[in-house]
Formats: sequence, C-alpha cells, structure tokens
Amino acid sequence: MTSETLPSVSVVGLGKLGAPLAAVLASRGFTVTGLDVNKTLVDAMNAGHMPIVEPQLNELIAANRTRLSATMDAGKAVSQSDASFVIVPTPSDSTGFFSNRFVLQAMDTLGKALRSKSGYHMVVITSTVMPGTTGSEIQSALEKASGRKVGPDLGLCYNPEFIALGSVVRDMLYPDSILIGESDAKAGDMLQQIYQQMCVNKPPVQRMNFVNAELTKISVNTYVTTKISYANMLADICDRIPGADVDAVTKALGADTRIGPKYLKGAMGYGGPCFPRDNVAFAAFARKIGARADVAEATDRINNYQIERLTSLVGKFAKAGTQIAIAGLSYKPQTPVVEESHSVKLAAQLADAGYVVVVHDPLAQDAALAALGDKVVGASSLEGCVRECDLLIVATGWPDYKEIDPAWCKRNGSRLTILDLWRTLPAGKFDDVADLLYLGSGR
Repeated sequence: MTSETLPSVSVVGLGKLGAPLAAVLASRGFTVTGLDVNKTLVDAMNAGHMPIVEPQLNELIAANRTRLSATMDAGKAVSQSDASFVIVPTPSDSTGFFSNRFVLQAMDTLGKALRSKSGYHMVVITSTVMPGTTGSEIQSALEKASGRKVGPDLGLCYNPEFIALGSVVRDMLYPDSILIGESDAKAGDMLQQIYQQMCVNKPPVQRMNFVNAELTKISVNTYVTTKISYANMLADICDRIPGADVDAVTKALGADTRIGPKYLKGAMGYGGPCFPRDNVAFAAFARKIGARADVAEATDRINNYQIERLTSLVGKFAKAGTQIAIAGLSYKPQTPVVEESHSVKLAAQLADAGYVVVVHDPLAQDAALAALGDKVVGASSLEGCVRECDLLIVATGWPDYKEIDPAWCKRNGSRLTILDLWRTLPAGKFDDVADLLYLGSGR
C-alpha cells in the first residue's frame, strides 16, 4: 500500500487514547481528521500540541501536522475519510457493566453525517464494550441514523486497543497482536490493511465475529489481573517466611512457557482506568448469563486486600502520629493518572489510621491532592519529602526515584525504614543510613 492508496481516516474522540491513535496514524502516512465535541482539544490538535501527558505524543503531532487536522464538524470528518475510529469513554455503570451512551451518541453523529456521503465507509468501535453490544444496539443505532444497512456500503468492526497509559504510542506501533471483530470480510480486510501499514512490527491479526472479539478483550485483561494478583499473593506468603524471596519464585515460574514472566511480579495491586473495571465487568457479565466467574471475583478480592496488607505492614514499623512519606501516586510510571491508584488509596487509609502523610509524584501530585483533599500534605520537593519523614514508602516505580540521595535518609540516632514496593531503589545503596525493604523478601 503506497501513500497515494492509503485510506483516509477520522478519529472520533481526542482524549488520552484517541489523540495518540490519530498521531500514530498520521506518522505512518495516513491523512487523519480528528473529531471531538470539545473545542479545546480540537484547537489544541490544530495548533500542534495536545494538553495530554503521554510520551512521544506531541512530538508525533508536531512532526506530522500536514497530515493531521481536527474539527467539531462531523460532516467534514466523515466526508474527508474512508474509515472512522470511535474511541470515546465507556464508563462503568452501577452494575459494573460498561455504558454505551457515548458510543451511541457517536453512532448517531456519524450516521447522520453518512446520509450525505456516497460510497463505502467503515466504522470501527475501538472503545471497550460489553459482549453482545456491537452487533445489537451499536449496529442498530448506526443503521438507524445513517439510513444504511451494514453490508456492501457500510462496514462495522470492533477493534479494541491493548495499550497502557504511559506507553500508548509505543504500544500502538508495536502491538503483540491485532484483534478484529468484523461485520464481513470487506470491512475486516480494510481494517487489516490499515494495521499492516500502521504497525511497525507487523503483528499477527486475529479476525472473528463481534461477540468473540468483545469477549476476548475483557478476557485478556481479566487473565492479566489474575497473574498480578497471583504474584501479590505469593509476595504476601513470602513476607511471612524467613529467607523467602518472591522474585526468585516468580522468576522460576515465569521461565515455564505455560506461564511466562509478564505481569508476574509481587508488588502493589493493579489500578488505572482499565484493569479494575474490566475484571468487575467480566464477573458481572458472567453472573448475568448464569455462569460462574470465581477466579475473576477472587482476583478482585486479592487486589482490594493489598491496601489492608500494606497498611498493616506500615504498622509494624511506624506508630500512628508519625510522618509517612509516599513517593509515587500515579497508578504506574510515565502518566499523571491516579484513577484506582493503590498509592492514593494507601495514602487515604494511612491518614485515616492517624499517620501524618506527605506525598510526592513527578506528574500526578496535583491530581492526587485533588482526590485526597486535606487528608495529606503535598511535598514541595522530593528531597523535602524524604528528609522529613519517619518512614518512606516508594509506591510507584518512577525512574526519578532511583536518584534519591542516601544523605536525605540520614537520621540522628536511628535508621530510616524504606518500604520499596516495586524494587525501584538499588539494593545496597542505602545500607549505611536506612533499612531498605522489598515486598516479598521474607523480612
């Protein structure tokens, strides 16, 4: 496929995932039109710099502005594109299911725009949706608004991304695989061709019907969370056995090809905008159809227990009323997102237990303080956070924290205890001034 024959693309929703998708597509030679109801985001993309913290994002936008534009006019976006990727929020409702209200609004908007366009157009649902909804209410809404039937002149695909905030651009360029739920072979062929051009690593493409793709998406994340909780369960066990080392155990487990090493690290629980809610949705869906999802439910319980476990661990080294420093508040490095962050939950629980909690994060401090309110104090600097505490918790594996100076940890007549939850700090660096403890180390 040459640049002259590449289909033009519109991306509906220019948020944390939509903006990177638009930028990546433009960087790989596609002409891309972004569509959003938020004028601030549209203007920012047209100006060449988005207000979104994501590695490589703004560099790609700036370098590919000749192929990348944004608009609030759906008719313009549709008329200028052959395929529309819909990547809008699907928030969880009170039952744990994903709500399609924003997807359905997008179907209405795109469908009405398609009424004045002739020729073939493909709509791609990239947002995560519940099994059974793409081929039912989503397809029905698109057909009703467009006056067309999915088929020869209108393609529909379900194509969720498997990415993580903080590495979205890299994950889109080098995915493990591509998942396509297709209305028909024509739509699936077109989407596969787009990915063959977009992905640098030429990943395998899994093509199937809508419901299998929908189920695969939440099944993948549920399986990954199970591995995380299994490793955390092992770390809890190893903490209680002298001489045990969870890293030694998980390294040996990961060497078995039936298991594999990814996500098998005993540390904090999982958080963020995807893993917790996907696991809950999977279990809720199973219950609704009369199936059992005991593994998913146990995974969720183990994950929630990690806050209690860490609070109890802190109690072994520090009395209520003493000052606890928590370094790292984002749910993972390289992002300011604190949604379902275990660091934030731990800070709140320690504050409620009577500790004075001071917090620091390179990117997420403001967001965390907004969530925590007056429960905690924000540190003005990493050095100040470390120097004034009675116990230090390194709760997110930011590379910045490897540079913590042992001199900051010196205490008159005592040794500082450091709980390093992700093994971020180098072993041995603090031997003269502090007791550096890793989770799952049998100490």
